[in-house]
Amino acid sequence: MGDLVKSDGDGLLRLLHDKNGELIIPKPFEKDIFLFDTYVAGTTHIEGIEELEPHLNTEDRLEFFREPDNHYDKLAIVIKTIDGVKIGYVPRQDNVIFARLMDAGKLLFGKITSKEKKGSWVKIYIKVFLHE
Repeated sequence: MGDLVKSDGDGLLRLLHDKNGELIIPKPFEKDIFLFDTYVAGTTHIEGIEELEPHLNTEDRLEFFREPDNHYDKLAIVIKTIDGVKIGYVPRQDNVIFARLMDAGKLLFGKITSKEKKGSWVKIYIKVFLHE
């Protein structure tokens, strides 16, 4: 027990305090777990997507938000840029498990892997991650 309270800088107390004697609380291990490759659905319904497209870049992080009041899909997940601009949805066929994870309090997000523009249509490919 004496090792815990030594004043010469050894022991557990040294690990939990910085040089000024303030308590350092270790942060839990965090990681991003890749779950799935998919695309952003509904981009044709987003007003201004053609003007937004040049600002969407590979590796850009995308935020996911549940939209349980969506009239077309109760499991809908909205995809927005980090600036809060809506660019579409997780495809309906892919959202069942992701919606359940989010409803259970898990943080999911996406990253743009590539995009292609065909006339006024923009297809954005993404990877879905779970932040643990």
